[in-house]
Amino acid sequence: MHLFAPTILLFALNVFDAVLTIVWVRSGVATEGNQLMASLLDIGNGPFLGAKVAVGAIAAFVLIKWGNRPLARYGLAVALAVYIGLMGVHLFTGLAAFGYVSNTLMEELGQLPGQFLAMIV
Repeated sequence: MHLFAPTILLFALNVFDAVLTIVWVRSGVATEGNQLMASLLDIGNGPFLGAKVAVGAIAAFVLIKWGNRPLARYGLAVALAVYIGLMGVHLFTGLAAFGYVSNTLMEELGQLPGQFLAMIV
């Protein structure tokens, strides 16, 4: 199975994530969770976007070049699941920013991963 289309989707989600992150951080709605990327964002939008796109491009190149390996297919599936979940986070961030979702609900949703992990462990 060739991974060209899913790899392009992953790259597009990566770029969309970067743009939305810049919008939310610059408007004061959210903060960047990754400290390395937060420092690049402190320098400016260009370095942040450049690094994000570069990492995405390298990942896309590797996935297209070695996409015939099982690990590449599994890794791409996991990465797409993570990015699709992240788009859900961006959606709720936008809804909260425009007042469609209460801050209490956002705080409760933010605690769900920790509670889920506590149930597993």
